[in-house]
Amino acid sequence: MPTVLNLKPEEVDTNEKRSKYTVSVIGCGQKGILYANAFAEAGFSVICTDADPTVIKKVAKGKTSSSQLQVEADLKSHLNSGQISVSSERKKAVSQSDVIVIAIGAKVDEQKKTDYSQIVSACKQIGAALHQGMLVIYGGIAGIGFTEGAVKETLENTSGLKTGKDFGLAYNPILSADASIANLELTVAAADQASLNAASTLLKTITKKVKEISDVKMAETATLFTVAKQDANRALANELSVFCENANTDYFKVLKLLDLNDPSFWPTIVEEENRNEAYLLLDSAENLNAKLRLPALARQINEDMVKHAVNLTQDALRSGGKPLRRAKIAVLGTANPTTATGVFVKMIEQKGAKPTLYDPVSKMGPQDWSVVKTSLNEAVEGTDCIVILTGQEQFKNLNLKKLKALMKTPSVIVDLIGIFEPKKVEAEGFIYRGLGRGTDKN
Repeated sequence: MPTVLNLKPEEVDTNEKRSKYTVSVIGCGQKGILYANAFAEAGFSVICTDADPTVIKKVAKGKTSSSQLQVEADLKSHLNSGQISVSSERKKAVSQSDVIVIAIGAKVDEQKKTDYSQIVSACKQIGAALHQGMLVIYGGIAGIGFTEGAVKETLENTSGLKTGKDFGLAYNPILSADASIANLELTVAAADQASLNAASTLLKTITKKVKEISDVKMAETATLFTVAKQDANRALANELSVFCENANTDYFKVLKLLDLNDPSFWPTIVEEENRNEAYLLLDSAENLNAKLRLPALARQINEDMVKHAVNLTQDALRSGGKPLRRAKIAVLGTANPTTATGVFVKMIEQKGAKPTLYDPVSKMGPQDWSVVKTSLNEAVEGTDCIVILTGQEQFKNLNLKKLKALMKTPSVIVDLIGIFEPKKVEAEGFIYRGLGRGTDKN
């Protein structure tokens, strides 16, 4: 079996040479599948494994939790060609591999505390099957000191091997699961030069943009600061959009006037991306006895936007002489109870509304979640209101005239992502409310 710790660029400069190496991806969530597809595309043999048997079954059938259709299409193609295989036996997969990519992120519990137990458990199983010359890449987002602390110590204690000497350990955080790895600039960090060189050489086979850092703690800090900056930008955008609603002006027209066509400054209800990562910084700050008031406030503002979405919906219905209670509402969003869409659905149900949900890219059906409908028409028919929570391509091209014919009168649209011009929607006979869109209410 080849030794990856001393990997040279000329040893992996063709697909044929890469085919001699096997990469195990531990964790088959969105980021795990991105890694698997990228390494398979580069010519490596890839084994996907996950602690959840349900996830394993779905991945084996070419199904993913990604909202990007191309990700699933690539997975199916690599499964059919045999470039990717799926295994429920983690230790066996590790023992057959040269490279291990841990694509498991930290969880945040109801008390907003960080839970690393799944990652540590994975490291114990990896360590038990680790052998000389392997390379381990932690590809999740970590709290400051986690990689060189819990990950390194667990791998060394369970394997009896030493990092930098017997096996390599590197940190490679991926913040966005919405893009192909080939289009990303990857940061790779390692405390020892051998691990850094090996990981950098390997990652350069899946993207041309690799930034090397010899200080892992600095890389962890920079990643969390990036998340904090995104969160703060989003919170400011959300606050200003609510201001515009109250001031009866249009937030999106203000952005246009300022030439601020930056998606990071668009308001949104969908705050779940990097949510856990934002809490990692706050948790690290608490452990260091350092107060981070602005990041904590930004997180609270962004999470409170779901309540604002409910209030907007209630206000729109009231304008049509209808109460939220008993109103039939079609929610166009993500078919996942743990996302902002799921929280919104739960909140309006608690207020007596009767929601239906449609997600054009989800494979979830009514058997998984009773409010889910399998077609847009089924979700909209007989409803009082449509609420658009996410920006799938199909939602940007809705035929408003046809939808209105399916709905009760007066018909309401609540646009929470800014995809419609208010006047165009109102010209079709709808009552319109939108995040950041002021309207004459008095």
